[in-house]
Amino acid sequence: MSADNYGASNIQVLKGLEAVRKRPGMYIGSTGPRGLHHLVYETVDNSIDEAMAGFCDNIVVALEKDDVCRVEDNGRGIPVDIHPTEKISALELVLTRLHAGGKFDKGSYKVSGGLHGVGVSCVNALSDWMEATVKRDGHIYHQKYERGIPKTKVEVIGDSDEHGTTIRWKADKTIFTETTTYDYDVLKERLRELAFLNSGIKITFRDERLETPKEEVLQFLGGINEFVKSIDIGKTVVPLEPIYINENKDDVITEISMHYNSSYSENVQSYVNDIHTRDGGTHLEGFKNGLRFVLNKFLDSNEKLKKQLDKDEKLTYEDISSGLTAIISMKVPEPEFEGQTKEKLGNTEVRTIVDQIVKEKLTIYFEQNPADLEAILKKGLDEAKARIAARKAKDNMRKKSSLDGFGLPEKLSDCSEKHDPEHCEVYIVEGDSAGGSAKKGRDPKHQAILPLWGKMLNVEKVRPEKVIDNDKLQPVIASLGAGFGKDFNINKLRYHKIIIMADADVDGSHIRTLLLTFFFRYMPELIEKGYVYLAMPPLFKVKLGKKEPVYCYSDAERDAALEALGDQRDKAEVQRYKGLGEMDGDQLWETTMDPSRRKMRVVTIPDAIAADKIFSVCMGEEVEPRRQFIESNSSYANLDI
Repeated sequence: MSADNYGASNIQVLKGLEAVRKRPGMYIGSTGPRGLHHLVYETVDNSIDEAMAGFCDNIVVALEKDDVCRVEDNGRGIPVDIHPTEKISALELVLTRLHAGGKFDKGSYKVSGGLHGVGVSCVNALSDWMEATVKRDGHIYHQKYERGIPKTKVEVIGDSDEHGTTIRWKADKTIFTETTTYDYDVLKERLRELAFLNSGIKITFRDERLETPKEEVLQFLGGINEFVKSIDIGKTVVPLEPIYINENKDDVITEISMHYNSSYSENVQSYVNDIHTRDGGTHLEGFKNGLRFVLNKFLDSNEKLKKQLDKDEKLTYEDISSGLTAIISMKVPEPEFEGQTKEKLGNTEVRTIVDQIVKEKLTIYFEQNPADLEAILKKGLDEAKARIAARKAKDNMRKKSSLDGFGLPEKLSDCSEKHDPEHCEVYIVEGDSAGGSAKKGRDPKHQAILPLWGKMLNVEKVRPEKVIDNDKLQPVIASLGAGFGKDFNINKLRYHKIIIMADADVDGSHIRTLLLTFFFRYMPELIEKGYVYLAMPPLFKVKLGKKEPVYCYSDAERDAALEALGDQRDKAEVQRYKGLGEMDGDQLWETTMDPSRRKMRVVTIPDAIAADKIFSVCMGEEVEPRRQFIESNSSYANLDI
């Protein structure tokens, strides 16, 4: 049919859950691993909502064999009686209709994470099959579905004095074409987070796919106080026990736990009805304003400390957030989220509520704990003085350069395509020798080369102003062109692929780690957006006579290449590359830089809190936590000896 014949017959009407199957990404974000795991989160959220309503304290999440998932709870059980207007069982209604659920009725749920009524019905729509078992009213009810369509009626299959709901499903391989296998560690992090945020609940997580099933019980009676402590393992903290605030005002519950650590990085995580609001919102704005107000008020009344700042200077939030770790957990009856992703709270009244509570409770705490107050004020003052010094240093550098912030470093061999960062990439190369080979082998239109020499700064152990003055990091900051730290602006980034190319040895690993620590602490958006890569140069070259050489990236690949030569394997020459400098430009292009053939690994942060903890333990000043980490993980290490 031609475009000219467009008429009423071309209009498609998607009935029931067809819309979900037609456009799954609109409902769960993607059909990759992230979307697959979202099925579990949606189902568990229903059980968590029962817990927040006070009817559930035990949840079981189990990964069964053959990619089947099971979520059980001891809540009230989904209602099974006939709906007064839809004339079908409420259980069937909830599992087969979008926007059907108890979350719209605030008599049933005062607060909930599931607000749009699409959660568990989406799981049903995107599953090869699903079955629901409900215990309530003295009976056990059961119904089975295939791709969202009921295959049995809601029927009584037994009697029970217990209550609760069990949902089992198998994700549809025609939807999740990449994988239908759940990642235990990914799910564990989210379930652990939920257990922290709901202190009275016990979440049992089982992996029944193993020959010997493993089980972990996630229960934290200390709630978000334990959450904060777990983030800062290995750091010196003030106060020793987190400052804890829990207040109910106008039916909005504000729960905050916070303390300061010895680092210079801020780690504030905010949640609304257990939803991680990654983009913050009004609750975070209220917290920041209240904290800034209280600390400036106490500073104004302390003449000894106040005189350390110029008369017109005040502590900014950036000053007082250095080393701050905080969890803000809100329970809001009618949350208004900005955007479909629910990652930013928009309720204006919540800003005022949190602001007032923080001012009141922190004032009381600091009046009763003057030593903690003085330690926090001194840390904030140090940051303010460093901020002012850094500002002056940057002003001086601007005067010396025609560019904003820094001039381009002399050692940077830039690419000629400078107007489209999406098609530009920079190789940060270990050593001048490898840098020279990379310059000869690169595509000069799209590929820039920045050679680095020597070991760079471990930013985990130094103040921010030391970073800007460091001669190893200055070229990186200048080349990327987007600033760093609190002044970082992703829109000014000159390259959308930042490729770390270091030798495959201990020194190369150290350089990669130091660079990644710098990016994680001062330019985290680079990693979040997937702009940072690790080049994977080959470890071996296998060559037989005049045949094309085979480049191998592991011992196994080398052995396979030799095996493929059969009787001639003993005649083959095997070269082990100990450094990038051993390759000429052509070899480096062919093996490591040619976009059509190279291998690279994108650097991601699947869980920012876990990453923060690892960087703190491995790169921080405290020795004992690092020793424990090395001992616990030594069996996984590959030593290049």
